[in-house]
Amino acid sequence: MRIFISCDMEGVTGVAIGKHCNPSESDYQRFRRLMTRDVNAAIEGAASAGATEFLVVDSHGPMTNIVIEDLDPRAELISGSNRHFCQMEGIDTGFDGAFFIGYHAREGGEDGVINHTVMGVAVTELRCNGKVVGETGLNAGLAGAFGVPVALVAGDNVVAAEAREILGNVQTAVVKQAINRHAARLLSVRNAQDTIREQAAEAVYRLKEGAFKAYSVPGPVTFEVVFKTTDAAHMAELFPCNKRIGSKTISITADDYATAFKQLWGTLILGAKTMGGVF
Repeated sequence: MRIFISCDMEGVTGVAIGKHCNPSESDYQRFRRLMTRDVNAAIEGAASAGATEFLVVDSHGPMTNIVIEDLDPRAELISGSNRHFCQMEGIDTGFDGAFFIGYHAREGGEDGVINHTVMGVAVTELRCNGKVVGETGLNAGLAGAFGVPVALVAGDNVVAAEAREILGNVQTAVVKQAINRHAARLLSVRNAQDTIREQAAEAVYRLKEGAFKAYSVPGPVTFEVVFKTTDAAHMAELFPCNKRIGSKTISITADDYATAFKQLWGTLILGAKTMGGVF
């Protein structure tokens, strides 16, 4: 059984504030190791239930956070940020299930810890076929485009609720209770990683039973991204596939989810990188 693991950082064990996830801050080295240990806990739990192959995709910031020398040797790692599928690089039809580890709530999603959507500096809201989504929904749709169900989401209680709203009976591992965007009530490292381990095992058992369905979004697929500034939306109009439908809003439509996702990702990159001026 092959498991795809996308690992972000804001929902990782112990993380409560943005400085914990920022490579320029002194605490970052501690938390990148905790991120690696959370991934290892998921692998250990899944392997105990019969999973045999693991692809881990580093999915935070520069996407070079996981400490490979500490990573479970049963896993392969995708590192680096130049990707067509962003946090889901490497997803294909050969996986039996996907795990989202260290995930966080969407921008404006209740009081979720460090809530944001994809590029927090640039994006206010993201909609897929009219439905507001965060990274959990966005990436579940891409997994679903390849027939891969999301079996486990680990992070705070807010992202767990968001995942259940979108995916139904998905397995969740809650490692912290959100107080607000910059505060959390944290489980100890041991208890949090035991929770991930246990829920990962249960997710694999349920995968074997066929308990999860891939989250499929029928085409045509339209993404609407509300940028935080008008200059980002203005420059995103450079792509002929994009339509500006508001001062800060860009609409992107394609026949299928994977194509729409790539167009969205390119639009986000362009918009974010041109905020404040191209040069």
